[in-house]
Amino acid sequence: MRLVIARCSVDYAGRLAAHLPEATRLVMVKADGCVAIHADGGAYKPLNWMNAPNTLVDEGDRWVVTNPKGETLTITLHEVISDVGHELGDDPGLQKDGVEAHLQELLAASPEAIEDGLTLVRREYPTAIGPVDLVCRDPVGTTVAVEVKRRGEIDGVEQLARYIERLQLDSSLGMVRGVLVAQSIKPQARVLAEARGFRWVEVDYDELRGLRPDDLRLF
Repeated sequence: MRLVIARCSVDYAGRLAAHLPEATRLVMVKADGCVAIHADGGAYKPLNWMNAPNTLVDEGDRWVVTNPKGETLTITLHEVISDVGHELGDDPGLQKDGVEAHLQELLAASPEAIEDGLTLVRREYPTAIGPVDLVCRDPVGTTVAVEVKRRGEIDGVEQLARYIERLQLDSSLGMVRGVLVAQSIKPQARVLAEARGFRWVEVDYDELRGLRPDDLRLF
């Protein structure tokens, strides 16, 4: 990973145009090619970014990042304060809590609980940015990417969007759509999911485990 702290301005050209005026920012270039520009605030979300795969041309004081869609991210470096690289090595990935991991297992065994006629293709389907919880097919053959959460929030919708973007690069999968599944989904996440064209489904963990309503439940 390459970490550059610099006074920079950034211009994006693609589906729309966006400009970040000159300021001191962190520019992060990950090993997979992802480029992200961060301010000193705003939690984890970058001000602008370009997901892999892409091509980065380093012209010294000007970087031009281009993706296969023809979108460009131009970073003009006015003053470089720090430029360091680190080899992070292989990452084991996110370790899900017991309930979320078990929920994924139960849904993999019974994908029809998500949607009638759904069949499992693979659990933990690998992509360059991490595994998709479940990849299924619906009765008409459409590929369905399923993101499983204990609680459905906006982060889960964004994660699903990134996975679908990766899956759409594989022409063998055909059309790909997404479903966010959780025990409970926040209203904001529902609105964002629908805006992105995704379905959302709330499931009952205890019902999936086969517990009757009058059985003793742990929570």
